[in-house]
Amino acid sequence: MKFRLSKLLSAKSGKNQKKSDFVTLRRLGWSLGVALGWQVIATPITIAAEKVTLRLGPFEQAIAVSELEQFAKTGDLPPTLQAYSSVLTPQIREILNRRLQLDPEAADKFIADVSSSPSGRQFLRSLGAAIPDITLPQLQAAVALAAQQANGINLVGVLKAYPEENITIDASSAIALALEFNPNVLQSRALSPSLAEELLVTSNTPFQASFDPAAPGKATVKTETLFLQDKQRFRSIPVDIYFSAPVPALFANSAAKSPAPLVVISPGFGADRKFFSYLARHLASYGLTVAALEHPDSRRSKLTASEVNDPSKLLGANEFINRPKDISFVLDELAKINRQSGTLQGKLNTEQVSVIGHSLGGYTALAVAGGELNIDSLRQACKNSNAIAQAPADWLQCAAASLPDKKNRLRDRRVKNAIALNPLIGNLFGDNGLAQVATPTLILASTDDAVTPIVNHQLRPFAQLPNPKYLLTAVGATHLSVGSPGSSSQLNESVRERRGAEVQPLRQLTSGVSLAFIQQLTPQAKIYAPFLTSAYAQSLSTRELALRLNTQLPANITSLVEEPVSKK
Repeated sequence: MKFRLSKLLSAKSGKNQKKSDFVTLRRLGWSLGVALGWQVIATPITIAAEKVTLRLGPFEQAIAVSELEQFAKTGDLPPTLQAYSSVLTPQIREILNRRLQLDPEAADKFIADVSSSPSGRQFLRSLGAAIPDITLPQLQAAVALAAQQANGINLVGVLKAYPEENITIDASSAIALALEFNPNVLQSRALSPSLAEELLVTSNTPFQASFDPAAPGKATVKTETLFLQDKQRFRSIPVDIYFSAPVPALFANSAAKSPAPLVVISPGFGADRKFFSYLARHLASYGLTVAALEHPDSRRSKLTASEVNDPSKLLGANEFINRPKDISFVLDELAKINRQSGTLQGKLNTEQVSVIGHSLGGYTALAVAGGELNIDSLRQACKNSNAIAQAPADWLQCAAASLPDKKNRLRDRRVKNAIALNPLIGNLFGDNGLAQVATPTLILASTDDAVTPIVNHQLRPFAQLPNPKYLLTAVGATHLSVGSPGSSSQLNESVRERRGAEVQPLRQLTSGVSLAFIQQLTPQAKIYAPFLTSAYAQSLSTRELALRLNTQLPANITSLVEEPVSKK
């Protein structure tokens, strides 16, 4: 009896189902053990895929796996594949060759985790459309065997390990699948169980505090919108200012000789200044003044085909310079307003600034904090890049590759700390550019982020940052989970997101931790220090959303993220 993916996804798990799956695998010459979850042990293959039937609309063509492997290795199309020249492009060849490094012992756990998460179930549904005849046990078995290869898993390796003589692939669905699920994203998701376990800090004492920094503050929040014109750079920058009336001493900086730090929020690409409205209001309710700005690159229409093929047409290279300069320009203008009579007079402490950025705004925050661009390193990484084989951020960063090699001085010394939430970093700073960051930093990484996968964009960069630094990890969250409900971003139009009540604990933690982190610049630092601990983050964890806060990566996680995500 054959159990297809759709049936397995809708069926309830249990001993009978596992027993049936076990029988199915035995018929194929495999053995399956169950201990603390699914554990696949591959025995010598008695049946392996020799043919692939490619389906493109009404047309089908059976080809040998060996011929597909030859194409992947050499790029040459055998006579039997000439009819598919429009489909078997260099980009598809790259997909066939890209490798996922996966611990063989964790391969079964990886598949089990994928099948139990919302994003994983969507992946399996997409996989079921691309490979109509595959079953979950067959997929488990093929991945487990392919993972035994020393140089990692690639698609050809999984096809060769497929435990039937013929496998059918729908070419159109397979290309769509590759767009959404690439090795960088899968590598990040494969790390989820390890991150949840290794970043956990055990304690016999439950977390207790005299107040809750994630609860609304005591002040009434007011807003005012400014439209600032940078005539030198021909840029119009709207800014929403959130400010408050005086609040009790415990929650404000009224005892300080200088006003509270100014918080500047930089949204991601295609997002507007409302993206973090909940966070801006929360910080303002504690006596902080917040300036949420909108970069000109945010006001865009839908993507065009030419932009998808060339990221520089979607986002000009100069935006990587202009965005940090937008922050400095806004600070210059707010410093003038702070001296003028009016509702904002004396409320804009532009000499003590905390910058919060999301996605491309996360890059912006780190740049004004001292991170130095490395265009030569980026150019090398982008040399053979293409949108179809990469996550959106891995591709979009290449828009900066045409910048001149000269050193760009983007640091603004008024910035005293930086918070980068799901930042787009990749190769923008090279291997050493983040070592130049001159302020304390806090990074948020979400394991199911398909836009800025955590290995390239958060974990590896975090390891390069100097101390003091904090890593907030949300196991199961996606790229937009941390934003205000209902907010959007240009990068996420084709990516499924986890939003709403199920990720409310992450927004709650972000509110509390951000407040505590910014208050380290004030005389209230000691009062808020307990909320920059693992115990606080873990107190907000749920079964569906594991939350962690650490100041260093464990050695075994560091060794995993230092390895290349993919090899050719």
